[in-house]
Amino acid sequence: MTDNPTSRDWAGVIALGLIWGGTFMVVALALEGYGPVTVATARTTLGAVALLVLMWGTGRSMPAWDRALWESITIIGILSTALPFVLLSWGQQYVPSAFAGLSMAAIPLMVLPLAHFFSDEPLNARKFIGVTMGFCGALVLIGPGLSQLGQGTQPLAQLACIGAAFCYSLASIFTRRCPPVDPVTLAALTLVVGSVILVPIMLISEGVPVWQDARSGLAIIALGLLPTALATLLRVSIIRSAGSVFMTLVNYQVPVWSMVFGAWILSEVLPLRFFIALAMILAGLGISQWYSLRRLLAVR
Repeated sequence: MTDNPTSRDWAGVIALGLIWGGTFMVVALALEGYGPVTVATARTTLGAVALLVLMWGTGRSMPAWDRALWESITIIGILSTALPFVLLSWGQQYVPSAFAGLSMAAIPLMVLPLAHFFSDEPLNARKFIGVTMGFCGALVLIGPGLSQLGQGTQPLAQLACIGAAFCYSLASIFTRRCPPVDPVTLAALTLVVGSVILVPIMLISEGVPVWQDARSGLAIIALGLLPTALATLLRVSIIRSAGSVFMTLVNYQVPVWSMVFGAWILSEVLPLRFFIALAMILAGLGISQWYSLRRLLAVR
């Protein structure tokens, strides 16, 4: 593994920002016709099938039995697909897609302390200041909801979105620590794990899905192919190449695009605290990732 990002890593981060930034809008469209577990299951299963076909088409084979590897694949599959997909789909029934996108900006702020203790990327004073500022921004984002816990579903939905961000943060650490394995294979198998877990839950809770309408149906197909299959492949490749902390740079773009798409396509009303939270979180990210940003901007 290397911690020196390549031009391919930077291109992947930019592409992921746009793809993931639009994901929350597409989830909102899919939820117009399907339940949250069905949306999560469909995107996971479609993504798994797409990457398994890619494995077959490129001559890749299943990795040999290794307990540590398969334990890592299982844990990553749960934390990066099954659990966060359900949390986000359920949460987006009650909060704007822009809120879900903004909550993902908390991922790097969670990854930094986790990487310090459980990976090979230490947390220094500058990063700590950035994390602190970013968490203050997250509190601005969810503050009103915390004061209303137990009063309806919206506060719980907000916490579900934050919980999904925490799942992704843990998944980044486990992906970084995963034993050597081909990135395409790892991405495919983590989605398979998520699908195996979610399919029976969907059948029990929401039944066999049927085609509803073009808008929600095509949204689910798009979810499976772009932000799930393609994005999972890019995400795994970037983390394995440049590290979980570098991967968090994608989150500078995600909240911005989620707010743009939410307001532009879905006509969502964005309260002032969304913009305050965005500014604080991005400032925290900027402080914590200063040297990576200097490389990006070619500042010497």
